[in-house]
Parts: sequence; structure tokens; C-alpha cells
Amino acid sequence: QVQLVESGGGLVQAGGSLRLSCAGSGIIFSSTGMGWYRQAPGKQRELVAFISVGGFTLYADSVKDRFTIFRNNAQKTVSLRMNSLKPEDTAIYYCATKSYGTTRNPTSYDYWGQGTQVTVSS
Repeated sequence: QVQLVESGGGLVQAGGSLRLSCAGSGIIFSSTGMGWYRQAPGKQRELVAFISVGGFTLYADSVKDRFTIFRNNAQKTVSLRMNSLKPEDTAIYYCATKSYGTTRNPTSYDYWGQGTQVTVSS
């Protein structure tokens, strides 16, 4: 049974930082590309960052130079370091395992965590 559990969300002031973590089980973590998505109220789910098996990374334009995705295959975790947070970063953040298809398309991901809330106050 595949399970993804996110942690690290919370309330932070604009300009602050948070680090999200996602722990995976039931998958061959080292062979799986991982993505972080977010969804704000009334908006579509969007890819925030992706990291491939080989360490290739991809970011949404809105978070480039502020967010960093990294993985630890030994611990089966993927993390998202978020700096210089803005109110528009407020959303529920999800980690997901990449299957086949376009990296930015959420339908290309087959397993999802339950999400963790990030709220950035102005």
C-alpha cells in the first residue's frame, strides 16, 4: 500500500520560510519522480516543483529562486524548502508520485498525500 505523508505546513508571515517534508512508503522511492503541488481555494492544482530520479528539478515560474526541492532516497523523503514566502503562496501543498505523462499535468501523478496547509500572512 502506497502512502505519502506530508508535514511542515503552518502559518508564517510574509518573507518567512518553511520546510515541507513528504515521507513515502510502499514504493521504490529511489525509482520514482516526485512532485510538490499546491491548490489554493477556487484555483486549479498547480505544480510547484518536481525532482526526477536523477535529480533533475523543475519549478513553477512563480517560485523559482525562492523554493528548493530535494530528496533523500535513503530516508524515502522529498522536501520543499520555501523562502521569501508571499501571501499568494497560501495553499494546501501535496506531494505526489510521478507516473507517465507530462510533468506539469496532475494526471501524470498516481499517488497523492493528504496535503499540508501553508498560510502566509501579509
